[in-house]
Amino acid sequence: MEIRSTSNCLFYLTNPTISIKICNKVLSICASNYNKQMNLKFTKMQGIGNDFMVIDAINQSFHLTPQQIQTLAHRQFGVGFDQLLLVETSTIADFKYRIFNADGSEVAQCGNGARCFARFVYDQQLTNKREISVETASGIITPKLEENGLVTVNMGAPRFAPDDIPFIADAVATSYSLDVGNHQLEIAVLSMGNPHAVQIVDDVDTAPVTALGSQIELHPRFPERVNAGFMQIIDEHHIKLRVFERGSGETLACGTGACAAVVAGIRLGRLQSPVKVSARGGELHVAWQGNAAPVMMTGPAVSVFTGTVTLP
Repeated sequence: MEIRSTSNCLFYLTNPTISIKICNKVLSICASNYNKQMNLKFTKMQGIGNDFMVIDAINQSFHLTPQQIQTLAHRQFGVGFDQLLLVETSTIADFKYRIFNADGSEVAQCGNGARCFARFVYDQQLTNKREISVETASGIITPKLEENGLVTVNMGAPRFAPDDIPFIADAVATSYSLDVGNHQLEIAVLSMGNPHAVQIVDDVDTAPVTALGSQIELHPRFPERVNAGFMQIIDEHHIKLRVFERGSGETLACGTGACAAVVAGIRLGRLQSPVKVSARGGELHVAWQGNAAPVMMTGPAVSVFTGTVTLP
């Protein structure tokens, strides 16, 4: 509630020349304004099962705490989502893109979310461009709405220097050994604007994604935690993938995880671009020409429903 409005009400109550009716009217206006401020319009979206609550923060003013985000993310007591996406103004790009995990933590990048972001700003008539520049905490990305309805995102070049990920290691390597409990894992580590640790498994359906993924996420060699990818290679142009995302747990799909897995596979000599990535929620197509070339990711972005929620 606005302090100014509350002060006015207190003034009316303490001024004997002002009627109680007027004060009650002011209190009603205050309550009405309070309720309006607490109501948020949003769109629920998904990119191959990775689901989002997307909010236009350009035309709505609000502040969300981590606790409120956790409540909104709850699948029984809130809207339910893997990540919350905010659309904001930018001084260096067409829009600014902010991402919050279900636990309330803010992260720098989300690939499936980037496609949904592009679809949202176009559908909401915030832009008439089919290709836009988007500011993220990890740099500028350029999503493009294709004529077939899919969205292609230039995710930028992957980064391998340990300090850029961040990852505690002496030097850049194609793969690293990581001790996790009683397991010694061989992982590829890189950043796609957020940190990823990718391992090759024989069968993603039987891989211990939750048990190992949660331990990898919190491993002390990853100061900012990490997304843990489990990749099964079908052939040099096709993989199956599951990802345990930091702050969210396993999701049906992870766009940056798909990019990271393809880059890791190409660097290991096991894959060739382009690569079809089959996640539990659907398919993405990822291309990378190596070295400092950007990673290009293509896939769907779908609006599920719109709504209004009263902030908890």
